[in-house]
Amino acid sequence: MRESVTAVHDLVSRFSPADELGVEHRASVLAWLASTDDVFRRVKPASPAQHLVSYVVPVATDGRILLVDHVNAGLWLPPGGHVEVDEDPALTARREIEEELGLGDEGLSPSPVFLTVTRTVGQDHGHTDVSLWYVLARTGDEELRPDAGEFRAVRWWSRAELAAADPGRFDPHFFRFLAVLDRDRDVSASGDV
Repeated sequence: MRESVTAVHDLVSRFSPADELGVEHRASVLAWLASTDDVFRRVKPASPAQHLVSYVVPVATDGRILLVDHVNAGLWLPPGGHVEVDEDPALTARREIEEELGLGDEGLSPSPVFLTVTRTVGQDHGHTDVSLWYVLARTGDEELRPDAGEFRAVRWWSRAELAAADPGRFDPHFFRFLAVLDRDRDVSASGDV
């Protein structure tokens, strides 16, 4: 197995799913990683048809979440992007948050906190993203330099705004991610880390 794929396999094997779908996604990803070295997107939009992605979810100290209205997907998504050939997914997270929003990586979680397998939608006729979700702790008042070619809008969402929003306008796993984020925050606050 290619060294970079072995590293991702090891990362995913240490991952603790939060729910039954997470258990299914983890098993599916581990089987996929064990079956092929062809996990990095080489040709846009979808070669290979399934490939790695790193999402970065900026979370403000007051709990707001930064999302981008992605032009191609037509959804509010976390910033992020495809993992380059042999790139470490954490490096992808750092690179993408700088390229897409002009933010540094201070406060980036060292490992992903969430894992999903999603058939994408959009102008590129879709493909399957295996997404590693990282959290980026922010104050919520940083200056942003969004990539205007990739996003229609960028905004901080309060939890009340998210609860009132149409869930069909977000990544299909986004609200599961919020539950994991809240669970992890509650565990940290209780001192059971």
